[in-house]
Amino acid sequence: MENSEFYKRIDDLASRAERRGIVTRTAFLTPAEQYALQQYYHGDDMLLTGGGPDCERQVAFFLPEFMGPEEVDISEHIRAVRIEAHFGAPGHRDYLGAILGLGITRESLGDIRIEDETACVFCLNTVEPLLRDELAKVGRCGVTVAPCALEDVPPPVRRVKDLSFTVKSLRLDAVTGSLFGLSRPAAAEQIRMGLVSLNYDLCDRTDAPVEPGDVISLRGRGKGQVKALGGRSKKDRLFVEAEVYL
Repeated sequence: MENSEFYKRIDDLASRAERRGIVTRTAFLTPAEQYALQQYYHGDDMLLTGGGPDCERQVAFFLPEFMGPEEVDISEHIRAVRIEAHFGAPGHRDYLGAILGLGITRESLGDIRIEDETACVFCLNTVEPLLRDELAKVGRCGVTVAPCALEDVPPPVRRVKDLSFTVKSLRLDAVTGSLFGLSRPAAAEQIRMGLVSLNYDLCDRTDAPVEPGDVISLRGRGKGQVKALGGRSKKDRLFVEAEVYL
């Protein structure tokens, strides 16, 4: 991720927190921005949270020297609302479109968790009143919006499939092929077509190195993560433990 303005903003937030002795924060960051942030900023005065466990979109908080992460009142910055749909079950795109239609930016919204006719939405405290008071319809459904304590937002339901495979080397094309059931040449073609992301950034290098912890996405096929490496087989191939998100 190459974005000098993003890094300047991070430096400014960290500097202000230290200089003025206050908590500073970003808006909600995408997974790609979070990954870039963690590669760039190594201070122990940063906290990443989306308002609940296992959030994909998260806010970065920068703390003054005298404050620990456990002392930050997240609810002062991140709120949640529960949206009840009447006579229907809107999808994620419906909720997102309706909320953005109020003039709320995507950066002000965290994860949207949907279960049947109910959705819980994380948001910045600055837009919570507008979301609560103005959202009346999602898709074709009328809705009722009410505040929701952060601890009452249900955890995400995620299904993963564990995989074990071997590769000759930890190249992006080899690992992508094994994750998504493709031959190495087919995976290489997908990479060259710009359909593969490595740690949330598009990568067109078939020989890009892959390490444990890396996340690989293939457009139209999903996302997976390399979890650990084993030893080598008798044919000198690497054992890889991974998972794909269903």
